[in-house]
Amino acid sequence: METSAKQRANPPRWAVAAASSVATIIACQAWSFKSANQVPESTATLGLVGEAPPLQAMNGVFPDADGKLKLILAQDIDWPPYAYVAVPPEGDFDVAGLPHDIMLGMADLCDWDVTVVQTNWNGCWDQGKIGANLLNGDYNGCMAYTNTVGERNRFMEFSESVLQSNKPAGIITRLDANGVPVIDGNNNLDGVTVVDVTGWAPTADTLAVGMNDCTNTRFTGFNMLPALVTPEGASPNDVALEALLDGRADAMWIYADQAYNYRADQPGVTPVWDVDLWARFGQPNGFAYIHTGMLEHTNNGTTLTMSRKGSGLPDVVNPCLREFMQTQQYFDICETHGLTSACFPNSFFPPPDADHHDHIYFSSTPDLAGQSEGTCSHGYCPCPV
Repeated sequence: METSAKQRANPPRWAVAAASSVATIIACQAWSFKSANQVPESTATLGLVGEAPPLQAMNGVFPDADGKLKLILAQDIDWPPYAYVAVPPEGDFDVAGLPHDIMLGMADLCDWDVTVVQTNWNGCWDQGKIGANLLNGDYNGCMAYTNTVGERNRFMEFSESVLQSNKPAGIITRLDANGVPVIDGNNNLDGVTVVDVTGWAPTADTLAVGMNDCTNTRFTGFNMLPALVTPEGASPNDVALEALLDGRADAMWIYADQAYNYRADQPGVTPVWDVDLWARFGQPNGFAYIHTGMLEHTNNGTTLTMSRKGSGLPDVVNPCLREFMQTQQYFDICETHGLTSACFPNSFFPPPDADHHDHIYFSSTPDLAGQSEGTCSHGYCPCPV
């Protein structure tokens, strides 16, 4: 359709708005920060050497009306204290967790427009590859992921970590009617069928780099069960544990703190996992860890963001994150979520407590012996004598 000279001179309002939006998107995507709390530079000075690369605009997402950097980040709600639903009085059934709170604090510090949405974890990372939602750009990144060795770094890039190396892995097995593990810590898993938690760290490929602390040798010759399909609305951890308990697998590769994080009756937490299933921890005909405290699978601690490789998100996030981690608010968030000992201390942290002891799941398996909780009945089997 051709336009008249009058139409060209007086374009309709939608055309003016569209042109303004395009200009704003271009400006938004070009912003970067030279320091954590610096206001974005004007468009006249953009493109300087060393600045963070621009983020790509996402389909269906309008630029911030005030010209702020706009980020949409995603998390699931089944992993307290990292990702859960905040019930009153903490929140109005909103997504919550330590990374969520840190990101919103950074938004205030660095004058960003940040939205955190709920997603399924498999939209971020799914069966050994990037999740479809993250690949398709439904959000800029996902939060609360562990930067693991192996396959993840072929697809993803990570921000710096917000916690120290606090995500040890472990191996769970069934307990018989007498509370005895069907395989013990001296077993190097040769010929054993192992189930991994689909979409979660530690990823299936990283068991091969794990060390058996009871024998001081690597795990070899195991058979990894094909990735299990998680029904809509189900927990991947529940699905994997069911495969262990019904005998499809005899060992489960999982976070060493997962059973603790899935304990019942946590104040302010709405369980979205099978509480009765996890209540069998340490019980006859239930399950227990035969290995804990394994860190060979990690590059560092829990990160703030995981994004598609080449996205440039870490270059945008990291400067502000470094600044935020020096604040009182960072300390307060760590305290609120009971993770102070795993956080990176700054000047607002109290001196180290000489009497502090890490939770038992941080202990290597040989160190479980002699601890009051270092028994199969407590869920943490020591190395066989």
